[in-house]
Amino acid sequence: MRMRIKPWARPELAVCDFCVQEPKENKGKWHEFFGNGKPLMLELGCGKGGFISKLAPENRDTNFIAIDAISDMLGLAKRNIEREYAERNIPIDNVKVMICNVERIDDVFSPEDVVDRIYINFCNPWPKAKHHKHRLTHTRQLEKYKNFLKDGGEIRFKTDSDMLFKASVRYFEEAGFEITYITEDLHNSGFEGNIETEHEKMFTAEGITTKFLIAKHNKK
Repeated sequence: MRMRIKPWARPELAVCDFCVQEPKENKGKWHEFFGNGKPLMLELGCGKGGFISKLAPENRDTNFIAIDAISDMLGLAKRNIEREYAERNIPIDNVKVMICNVERIDDVFSPEDVVDRIYINFCNPWPKAKHHKHRLTHTRQLEKYKNFLKDGGEIRFKTDSDMLFKASVRYFEEAGFEITYITEDLHNSGFEGNIETEHEKMFTAEGITTKFLIAKHNKK
């Protein structure tokens, strides 16, 4: 089902203090942009922001950037972030949102933008073979992330798709990542600290398990 157009999304994002209007201008300078020396983490394809709006306010010692290519989605993420921070009565000072096509992530981040962790949650599985290269976990994408992911940094990946999960395990291995944790049933795995996304709640209600892995980038 297609999402309804949100005519308010772009105008709200245009005047939002924590929405980055020109991401490319900060390439190589993201740590300087935040200006506080905290580690940096990304969520690629943040959707409605159900994940980042919970994660960021609970981890004030870390900076976060939530990225999505669709302004309507990002508008909802902006509102969810505002609500969660308001409920805690804290300033929105450690999270930014921005519109960006993740396939061109190397236009926005460089090796100087050292990222500690990347979250990829329930991304489009692109089931047709001719579209596999568009997957956010595809080998060619992982090679781009490696340019700015720190030595020992990790990617945390969740999906409902058995097909995508199996393929992604292969992609991570092809790109030289070390898979340090893997489960095909996250909610019954004993893993602590999971934050459920909107899709995760929906698929769980349908009896579909969440597949999850942590992949470590070792430059050496």
